[in-house]
Amino acid sequence: MKKLLLLTAALSSAACTYAQEETKIKVTGYLETYYGYDFNRPSDNNRPGFIYSHNRHNEVNLNLGFIKGNYDNGAIRANVAIMAGTYANANLAAEPGVLKNVFEANAGIKLSKTINLWADAGIFSSHIGFESAVSKDCWVLTRNISSENTPYYESGAKVSYATNDGKFSAVLLYLNGWQRINRLNGNSKPAGGVQLTWKPTPKITVNYSNYLGTEGADSVRVKRFYHNVYAIYQVTDDFGLSVGFDYGTQQKAKGSSERSEVLSPVAIAQYAIASKWKVAGRVEYYQDKDGVLIATGTENGFKTTGYSVNLDYAPFSNAVVRVEGKVYDSKDKIFIRNENPVNHNAAITASIAVSF
Repeated sequence: MKKLLLLTAALSSAACTYAQEETKIKVTGYLETYYGYDFNRPSDNNRPGFIYSHNRHNEVNLNLGFIKGNYDNGAIRANVAIMAGTYANANLAAEPGVLKNVFEANAGIKLSKTINLWADAGIFSSHIGFESAVSKDCWVLTRNISSENTPYYESGAKVSYATNDGKFSAVLLYLNGWQRINRLNGNSKPAGGVQLTWKPTPKITVNYSNYLGTEGADSVRVKRFYHNVYAIYQVTDDFGLSVGFDYGTQQKAKGSSERSEVLSPVAIAQYAIASKWKVAGRVEYYQDKDGVLIATGTENGFKTTGYSVNLDYAPFSNAVVRVEGKVYDSKDKIFIRNENPVNHNAAITASIAVSF
């Protein structure tokens, strides 16, 4: 009888421990379908090459869908998310095999019992920019040009620190490259970056992020140094402003002191017109004369201004129906309409996004 009681107690303790661990595991998901119409009517149904999200024309499709598992017991944590969609097809085309379907996969350990200091390694979201791949979390349905042409994801290791009041955080990153899970073949140099975030009040966020790495095989590799700064100000409960500025340089040739430049300012305003309705507008400019990130082969390179207007309807807190109109105006004729080069591109996009 005594052995039976001991066995019962042991099983009860194990079941209790399992239940406690089970409560620390969360399973969530996200799914966004969309329809886009490009008024230049591309024959291959692909939006211009610098667009990587919502990039299909005249068809209903899946932009991004993923299932995510998260574990956090306060001392160790892990995240894994498997995805599908046109976002994955466009952004992870260079990744091998099943890595094309990995949205996130990382594990971390807390380095101190008294302060918020963590070390994490694996595949995680980019530390650059204020717009992510998850459209529902962004003020405008589609991404701005600088967000599309900086990393959405990165792989490597990072050490992060946050104050107990949540007003300041800092991240130091060791990376495999510019939006790469696997390092480029022939390139032996790792990359790195820093992210500093300051939230003086719940309504204000100021962020600076950078990236330093090399592009190309070792024999021809060139240095890339990229900076991103942004501020988000929730002026009132109904009205908010986001402004950002990107500036990057890259060597024109290995060992050269000459640099190519990329720059991009962007501003977004959002206003809640009712409890379930919001409107937003975005103005942006992107300049990449030498084709560092967006090559055109034209005289002035990529010098493009974008305008967007967005309407949101959120019937529930975890769902949003959106429609956006967008116009690009470029200095050179970098777009194609009816097999002829033109300066303009216009599109309308609608989406339904649900998180669960």
